[in-house]
Amino acid sequence: MSRIGKKIVEIPDGVTASVEANTVTIKGAKESLSMPVHNAVSITVEEDGIKVSKNHNAKIASAMWGTTTRLLENMVIGVTKGFEKVLELNGVGFRMDVQGKKINLALGFSHPVTVEIPEKVTATVEKNLLKISGPDKQVVGQLAANIRALKPVEPYKGKGFKYADEIVRRKEGKRAAAA
Repeated sequence: MSRIGKKIVEIPDGVTASVEANTVTIKGAKESLSMPVHNAVSITVEEDGIKVSKNHNAKIASAMWGTTTRLLENMVIGVTKGFEKVLELNGVGFRMDVQGKKINLALGFSHPVTVEIPEKVTATVEKNLLKISGPDKQVVGQLAANIRALKPVEPYKGKGFKYADEIVRRKEGKRAAAA
């Protein structure tokens, strides 16, 4: 039995949920998110919240039961509060700025790097911090991971992108031979 799947996803005030043709739509004051539902689970919207139940006892149904519940919780949080990832860029000569729906990065390569910002996601730059925020947890996290993968932090000097709450273990460099 999935402990996560048994939970009922609470719907706060100002948020509505509806299920139509294997698609769940959750609407908040500002945003609206929708998600296709796997046919191994069924979703019912009740007064106290959203309930997910298995359609059969196959292994995929047990897996999708808890997963669907967590995805619905993330959607409710996304339309109410939203999600945010903060990346920190360290290194001499490394720069970043946001122009429209593009992030321009100077990362020490022979060419500038441009990253497209997806719909419903906003990015802001303050000194060496890049804040990515939006209602969809998967999109925000994937954009942050893609940007971090361009120049991951290296352990010797600490240059590159790292998450603001990430701790990087620094390594000691080579020592000169004793003369």
